[in-house]
This record gives sequence, C-alpha cells and structure tokens, in this order.
Amino acid sequence: MPHPSPAAALNRAEGRPSGTYRVQVRPEFPLSATAELTDYLADLGVSHLYTAPLLTAAPGSEHGYDVVDHRSVSPALGGADGLRNLSDSLKSAGLGLVVDIVPNHAGVGVAAVNPTWWDVLKNGQKSEFSDFYDIDWSRGRILLPVLGQGADELDKLRVEDGELRYYDKRFPIAEGTGSEGTPREIHDRQHYELADWTRGDSELNYRRFFSITDLAGLRVEDPAVFDATHAEILRWYAEGMVDGIRVDHPDGLRDPGGYFDRLRAAAPDAWIVVEKILEPGEEMPAWPVGGTTGYDSLAEVCGVFVDPSTEAFFDTLQHHLTGGERSWQDQVHEAKLHVATTLLAAELARMARLVPEIEAAPKALAELAACFPVYRSYLPFGSRHLAKARSEAGRRRPQLIGVLDQLTSRLRNPADELAMRFQQFTGAVMAKGVEDTSFYRWTRFTARNEVGNDPAKFGVSPDEFHDATEQRGREWPEAMTSLSTHDTKRSEDVRARLAVLAEVPGDWTEVVRRWVRIAPLPDPALAHLIWQAAVGAWPISRERLQAYAVKSAREAATGTTWYQPDEKFETRLREMVDKIYDDPALQREVAGFAESITPPGWSNSLGQKVVQLTMPGVPDVYQGSELWDFSLVDPDNRRPVDFAARRELLARIDDGWLPGADDSGAAKLLVTSRTLRLRRQRPELFTSYRPVWAEGRCGEHALAFDRGGVVTVATRLPVGLSRHGGWGDTALSLDGHSWTEVFTNTSYGGNRLAVAELLRTYPVALLVKEQ
Repeated sequence: MPHPSPAAALNRAEGRPSGTYRVQVRPEFPLSATAELTDYLADLGVSHLYTAPLLTAAPGSEHGYDVVDHRSVSPALGGADGLRNLSDSLKSAGLGLVVDIVPNHAGVGVAAVNPTWWDVLKNGQKSEFSDFYDIDWSRGRILLPVLGQGADELDKLRVEDGELRYYDKRFPIAEGTGSEGTPREIHDRQHYELADWTRGDSELNYRRFFSITDLAGLRVEDPAVFDATHAEILRWYAEGMVDGIRVDHPDGLRDPGGYFDRLRAAAPDAWIVVEKILEPGEEMPAWPVGGTTGYDSLAEVCGVFVDPSTEAFFDTLQHHLTGGERSWQDQVHEAKLHVATTLLAAELARMARLVPEIEAAPKALAELAACFPVYRSYLPFGSRHLAKARSEAGRRRPQLIGVLDQLTSRLRNPADELAMRFQQFTGAVMAKGVEDTSFYRWTRFTARNEVGNDPAKFGVSPDEFHDATEQRGREWPEAMTSLSTHDTKRSEDVRARLAVLAEVPGDWTEVVRRWVRIAPLPDPALAHLIWQAAVGAWPISRERLQAYAVKSAREAATGTTWYQPDEKFETRLREMVDKIYDDPALQREVAGFAESITPPGWSNSLGQKVVQLTMPGVPDVYQGSELWDFSLVDPDNRRPVDFAARRELLARIDDGWLPGADDSGAAKLLVTSRTLRLRRQRPELFTSYRPVWAEGRCGEHALAFDRGGVVTVATRLPVGLSRHGGWGDTALSLDGHSWTEVFTNTSYGGNRLAVAELLRTYPVALLVKEQ
C-alpha cells in the first residue's frame, strides 16, 4: 500500500490520531533508528509515532523517565538534530508525533549532570532552584542516602577538583566551606547530608517518585517551574514537530487539574492523554484531556475473553497450593499498610508533622491509605473515596475511630496541606502495594493480575463489556486504548494464552499440582505465578524465565527482597526454574501443555486485538506486538524488536498472501495492519457504537459490535466453542446491506450472516458496509 500524503497526518483542527505506535526510543535505538521506521509505520496504518521521553536523562538511562535537563533533547538519543530529522521523516510519510513527558519528577541520582539539583545541593535554600523541588527544608539539610553501611563511610570521602567525591559519586562544595578541615568536616558544612542508603525510606526530606530516591519530585504547580520544565517540549509543539502529549504519572502532582489546565492553555490543539490508572468503575475528573492511556480498556478487553464460570476451580486450586484462603482485599490491605509504614515512612512522617497534636496520626493516616479504594482523589472530586476509606479503616481499627474522624475532617478540605499531601501519598501506596507487591503474591489466575484491573474480578461478561465501551465512547472518545505497554506485567499475547486456562481448569489443576511436587519451592503462591508465566510465554529461554522469577520473588518480598536478597531462597528458586530445562520429562510436559493451549490462545489474541483496534478511542500498538509477542514484565518487554522481519511479512501480505494462524504471527499483522489502515482512511465508519448479538446455540461465543458502518466480530471462549462442535446455526443479523470482510476481502449479502462461514478463515472478522 502506498504511503498516505502528508495531508493524511493529523490536522490539528481536525482532531485526534487514528492510531499510534509506541517505540521505546533509547540509546541503543536512538532517534535515527526510529526515523528509519517511518515508512513501515505508514504502511502498517498508524497515523502517529508515540515515543518514550526524549529529554536529556541520566547517563545510561534505558527508559528516559529520569530527566536531568529539561532544556534539551537527549544527546544519547541524537539531540536536537535527531528530533528534527525524525520530524521531517514523519512528515514526509504523512505521520505525526506523540511524545511522553514526565512532569512529576527529575533524575537526581547523578547530581553532577542535573544542573538545577546540583545548584540546590551547593547553595541550599539560597539557590535560585530551591523551590524547583518538593523539599522539606525544616530538617535543615537535604538527606542523600547514598553511603554504604558502616560508621566509617564518611571517612571515605575525598576532595577532588573542588568537589566532594565518594567513590564515583560527585557532590558540590558550597562557597567558603571547602578550604579547611578533613573531607568529613567539609561535608558537615554542606547543605546536604550524605547518609547510609538504608535511611532513605524513613528519613528522606524530599518527595520522590514512589520509593525511588534517585527521582525527586518537582513542584510543577509553581508556574515558574512549569515554564522551565516544559519550555522545550512546548517549543516542539509550537514548531509543529509534536502533535500529541502523553503525561506520565499525574497522580504524583500536587494539583493535577491545575496542571492540565495550564498544559492545555499552552498546547490548545494537542491531543493529550494521561497515564491515569482507574480502578474498575472509577471515573476520571473532567480534565481538558483526551482521556487515559488505556489501562481501563485493557482490563475490559482482556476480561471478556475469560470464562467467568470457572472461578471456583481456581479458588480451590489456590487453596490447595497455598493452604490459605486470603481474599484479594485482605492481601492488598496488608501490602499497602506495609508500604505506607516502611517504604514510604518518610512521606508518612512528613504528613504527621502537619498534625503534631494527634499522637496516633501516623497509624491512622497509614490505615486510611491502606483502605483507600482507588489511587487517589482530586478534591473535591472523589471525596466519596475518602468516606469509603474512613469507613473501612474504622471497621479494621475501631480503636482509631476518634483519630480517623479528626483526620478526615481535614483530609476533606482541598486547601489543607495535609489533604494535598495525603492525595499524593495514596497513589504511591497503591502503586507499590498492589502493582509491585500484591500482583506477585496473590496468584490465583494471573491473566487478570494487570495494571488497572482488579484480579478478584475473574472475567467480564459481554454485557459488562458493551456497557463500559458505550460509556467510553460517550465520555472519552479520544482516550487511548491499549493491550500492552512498557509497564504491563505481561504482554497481551501471554494474557490471551493464559485466558485459555479458564476454559481448561481441570487440566491446569492436574499438571500444576504435579509440577509443584516435581520442582518444589517454599513459596507456593510464587511457584504458581512462575508456572503460569512459563506456559504463557513458552517457548521461553532459561535466562528470561530465571530473570522473571527472581524479579517476581523480590517484588513479592516474601522469601527475598530487593533490599536484602536471600541467597538461600533465590538458589532454591533458580533450581526450580532449572528443573524445567534440565529434566527432560518435565520439559516435555510443560512444552506439551503450552502447545495444547497455544491455538486457542492465538484465537484470543486476534480477538482482543481486533476489538481493541476498533472500539471507541485511539488504539495504540506497543512496539513489536503486531506479531505474537510473548514478553513478560520489564525489562523483558523492552527487548529489541526485529523490524526487518515485520517489514518482510507485511510486504508479503500486501502482495496477496493470506497467512494462517501459526507461529509466525503474520495473521496478527494482517489483522493489525488492515484495521489500522481502515481507521486512518475511513474515520467516518467509527463514529458510534452498538452491540450486535449473535443468535443460535453458540451465540455467547461471538463478541460483535457496529461502529457505524463497520462491524467487528470476534470469537470468545474458543475451547468451549469446539466442545459444542463449532458455530452450527449461529448467525448475525445485520441491516440487509452488502458487506465486505476486510481480512479475506470476501463479500457477503443479505441480512443474516452465518458465523461459521464468516469465521471460516480466521476467528475474527471486520465487515465494512459496501457503498
């Protein structure tokens, strides 16, 4: 297919992109390499490239979320010339650009490369940038937890080139403080205090991103800070190089609503989406943005391909494996309370200092955060979540009811400093307690352990899916939709294959109970997680599965942790994984089981892909996922992508090859490219939403909807369908027009289409009303 004309790219006056493609631009895949993809992306059918952050980040950064200098494009990515050349390449191919930005925090782990942080460390509160960062100056000196453990670590300091040095770390010396004394004495006169790294979580006096001390919170609520940190990005927008902005982690901001008002005023025609993670059923404030980045749609799309009727089987299996019956809610509460009082103890203490008259404030604030049902409120919006947290906290800790009432009277007030900081706190507690802990501990059915989803909700019914999708079309038609991101816990195709387990619960129970005996692990819940990862991503190399297992164990923090790795436990863990590869009989069994669920997994993959690409919203394709991609959590999902293979397969498809559903993944490339092209070329077909119900004995196995001239049809629960002997008399009633099926280029007429005929070649179809 020829490239679209440059006019086909997003005209800002015309609205949103038709589809985006996320590329993890990084030093090993810089802007120049990204520019070489433009013809492929145009052929694929997207309207916009969507990149990882591009500003100058910490040395060696593989992701760009640790910006150290907001004034320039990262030299490691290609600098200003690299961005200009990329922009020219995109425009020549008729494509636009969406960039990821990070307003919440900056990288401070390498102080010497961050000029604003360096100046703050050197000059303290007299620095012109002292208000740049969210620092609690009441402590006096900025705590920098960078030293090893031991009483003599400060004696290892040295003065070199007018700086304090600790091994390879560099720190400034304030004017007039470095001429006399030992390095330790000079250190004691600085505006910062170098401390044992273990003191950070309890004593840090600057806001950070979650529990990462190398990422310091910015005060973008200050117009001067906003201007300084956004000038370069807004210049790209003003010069026409950027059409859209993805905003990272808005929940860390002091005033997200005010921030989005300011950003919209500065970029009035930009497509703006926000990384806001909504809990199921939660609504987003009416910010002047296109919508979220799609974790909510991900949860709904993946859930509708899960058989909800087998939940009890997995409850029984979990009980058998772990010996416990802990609910998801109790697991989350325990993990969040632990995070609030340990990893984020410094932030908790900072809030408690705002209510010195309440002795039990730390306990009560931590309990409220642990009971908070969503990431955060945006007062006055979301005050009902605080009321719910207060009720649950009182139920769990009745002895704190009086203190809880005292605190909530202040936490309801949008202007109260305590309320503002509490809102920032609860988001971090949720992220660390749920995404980074509970998802690795409560492992009943990990296809649903995903960002933005509630794992206790086993599946999504077609009615629930249609209701949620209709609502999105009404309220947030310009929101992004996604199935895989750089932050998902497993790729869309791993989840699609794992969804098959819900259709074969007896088979899964039989094999996993045998496997845990053959290759035992002291933590049975973690073992269940790893066995699911193994069959979900098979064939997977020993090295990848080992890395995933160790990361999962440290995130779960039951047998080992990031801070204090338990070598004995991790040795047992590695031995368990090794057994999969070293025991020929076990390897054959794992491979055989994975092979048995792979074809229905392919059906689910194609189904959820065509649904995501055609549902209301702007679909994003994560790099490489246009073919089968069986990646696990980062860094596994950031491995290099073989774009040459994708180009070759797409060219063959364009030459008339109709691929089968096989290991090549070309069928997914066919579905992705044809659907994206249709959305780009004929947006008028995607302006409404109406469920379409199949009639007949297997009607519940068809998920279908009409977008206003194009009808999407996907197979759900393919194992159950095969048990019924196929579609039989199942049919779709349409409006009597003639239709063309996009993937096979087949014409259909009449007002009743037999699903068996429609889905003869692929388990999905895309019907376009003939003109």
